[in-house]
Amino acid sequence: MTVPRPERAGRAGVPTRPASPWQGQGPVVATVALGGATGASARYGASLLWPAAPGGFPWTTFWVNVVGCAVIGVFMVVSAEVWADRRLVRPFFGTGVLGGFTTFSTYAVDVRKLVDEGHAGTGFLYLAATLFAALAAVWLAASAARRALGHLGGGESVGERAGRRQGPGETDEEGKKGL
Repeated sequence: MTVPRPERAGRAGVPTRPASPWQGQGPVVATVALGGATGASARYGASLLWPAAPGGFPWTTFWVNVVGCAVIGVFMVVSAEVWADRRLVRPFFGTGVLGGFTTFSTYAVDVRKLVDEGHAGTGFLYLAATLFAALAAVWLAASAARRALGHLGGGESVGERAGRRQGPGETDEEGKKGL
């Protein structure tokens, strides 16, 4: 008869099974990888459809980043207020697809290439315009999404309703009084 080893035993000395790779972070990592491949492929496709002229403003990378940031703004509001219980939605779409689609590394390389090739004015314009447009896009899109969700929910977003507390003597939806 063999005795279970303490490091492999669960409650009451019953041996435990090793954790499955599909529990914990395994599915999240796989989901991010699949989403990242999808987003990066879409960005690559855009660069093939609309290549940048040598020394010219890299419009494709600019618009990929701006559109990606706008989608991130909407997605983060919706995923926090509507799909909060969906465990793999944010890793797949937010981190994976949109992380692979937007490309701030290419943005940095484009700026350096423009400056190194003697187009410093275009490079610095691109640097500032992308930063401003990306931040504005995420802010405007998130604000619009919050307003749209608030409008659909009677003027109050799902997050606001969940975070609202009743005051003394007020009752909630179930008729319970606040302290």
